[in-house]
Amino acid sequence: MNRLTSTLFLAPALMGVSLMTQAQTPDAEPDAPIAIAIHGGAGTISKGDFPEEMERDLRNMLEKAVRAGYQVLQDEGSSLDAVTLAVTLLEDSPYFNAGKGAVFNAEGNNELDASIMEGAGLEAGAVSAVHNIRNPILLARKVMTDSVHVMLMGEGAEQFARDKGITFEDDAYFFTEYRWQQLQKARAADDGQTTFLSETPDRWFSTVGAVALDSAGNLAAATSTGGMTNKRWGRVGDSSIIGAGTYADNRSCAVSATGHGEYFIRATVARDICARVQFTGMRLEQAADEVINQQLVKMGGSGGIIAVDPAGNIALTFNTPGMYRASIDSVGRVTVAIYREE
Repeated sequence: MNRLTSTLFLAPALMGVSLMTQAQTPDAEPDAPIAIAIHGGAGTISKGDFPEEMERDLRNMLEKAVRAGYQVLQDEGSSLDAVTLAVTLLEDSPYFNAGKGAVFNAEGNNELDASIMEGAGLEAGAVSAVHNIRNPILLARKVMTDSVHVMLMGEGAEQFARDKGITFEDDAYFFTEYRWQQLQKARAADDGQTTFLSETPDRWFSTVGAVALDSAGNLAAATSTGGMTNKRWGRVGDSSIIGAGTYADNRSCAVSATGHGEYFIRATVARDICARVQFTGMRLEQAADEVINQQLVKMGGSGGIIAVDPAGNIALTFNTPGMYRASIDSVGRVTVAIYREE
């Protein structure tokens, strides 16, 4: 079996970072560009939704994660290690719908999905409907590197996690009052007659993800989520589905998606963007725009993507009022933003 040999590089968490929207840039494009982008979800996010302190914390967390991943790339680490670290940090934050901050399903449990893919050999790993896994992205990566499979789910995935020494946490670790109150509101609004998946009760989709290009020219993408508040029947969205919520191919681009997963699955959003780049020669930004702002909108789907191509070009594309996002491009420019007009 072809196994990836990259060792996970966990750089120290950056503490006390100051918020920046742009950094000093070198005079010329580097010969071997590196770049990274992350997202923390897209949706109806408007100014005034949060207290100033909370918005500042959200921005600082986004910057902390993108800078940590970028440091891996600067140290000539792999794009796989960079996206793994960035997503792990976001999973450990209570602010995002992944890991510690995951939403509750209809039974009052946290049910987690994640996937990861590398662009050199098209290796991929994914997990769906798992419980009590502290960092689902680490489990998805183990599936990729330590199994003959691409996706594991539920109890089987949890047993695999135990066999591989993946960290578990008890229910209390994942509990946040904010997410619990979201569930109560969703339950109160549910009349028991309408199909739940026709509309999400969340005001935004706070799935997390990362894409990166390393100095060896390799691309990678990773995505992690708690799914939809009040989800039922073992529902799985796009975040753990290769080609829908996550895709990476050195011949085109790396994509991580966030939004109403049913539409992203039906449109195979991540793969579609990469295919347009690969087979038509379309620019990354144009490909992302056609899929997210045209095709997906016609279908009635909401959300967005982050993407990077082999030249280090970055797309941060969404059809919602806002998307938590941060990036450091091939000339070192740092961007941290939440609202559309930024």
